[in-house]
Amino acid sequence: MDLFDYSDQPLLPFALPEGKGYKCEWSEEVHGYYITLPNGQLFYSERFFSKKVSDRCLEYFQENSDFNWHDANWKGVSDIERVNFRNIHWKQDRIKLYGKQLLLPRLTSWYGDSGRNYTYSGITSKPNHWNDGLLYLKHEIERCLGVHFNSVLLNWYRDGEDYLNWHSDDEKELGEAPTIASANFGETRDFVVRRKDDIAQKLVIPLKHGTLLVMSGSLQQFWEHAVPKRKKVSGSRFNLTFRNVGL
Repeated sequence: MDLFDYSDQPLLPFALPEGKGYKCEWSEEVHGYYITLPNGQLFYSERFFSKKVSDRCLEYFQENSDFNWHDANWKGVSDIERVNFRNIHWKQDRIKLYGKQLLLPRLTSWYGDSGRNYTYSGITSKPNHWNDGLLYLKHEIERCLGVHFNSVLLNWYRDGEDYLNWHSDDEKELGEAPTIASANFGETRDFVVRRKDDIAQKLVIPLKHGTLLVMSGSLQQFWEHAVPKRKKVSGSRFNLTFRNVGL
């Protein structure tokens, strides 16, 4: 199956900061932009996955025996773990903040090779077993990048009120310079990247239906990222970050 549904070079849909150390280069071979930042690299392919594959992903992530996923009010489901999802084991974790236990403002799921546990924000997740759908996405990304991944974190932003706070993926299990591939499906959401030592240096990257964004090099050491609230967004957005977790 051909992953790409266009042949001409598209315009980069976001602006790079002006200054030394920023460079952008289009690759016809992989149909995406290699972007160099001071102390980090990105790869951006706006339509890495075709519309057909991306639409099937929306269905695959939400298929269940209890609700019509096309019009379900997922914010109104009080216990998501009781929903009989057919493909993905979704959950809503709690985090401790200012002495209180608060629900994470999104749904998550963790898949990977046996023993690849992952801990972030005080939450430790043991991997669910890979399924055919996730393996298909993983292999297509690996084939393009020439990188192997052993795990994936799925985030489900049910609407624009679900979000991700500022952080870096710098947990020790990921190593010093991890390559993290972010596949995105559903509603477009802004992915914001900023320097830790100069938050005015910022990129606002729209992640669309079928977009792939890859973070690599020393990016996690010098930069942090977030998915801010967008009140005008009413639908779901799914983000899958493929990574390598050490034992």
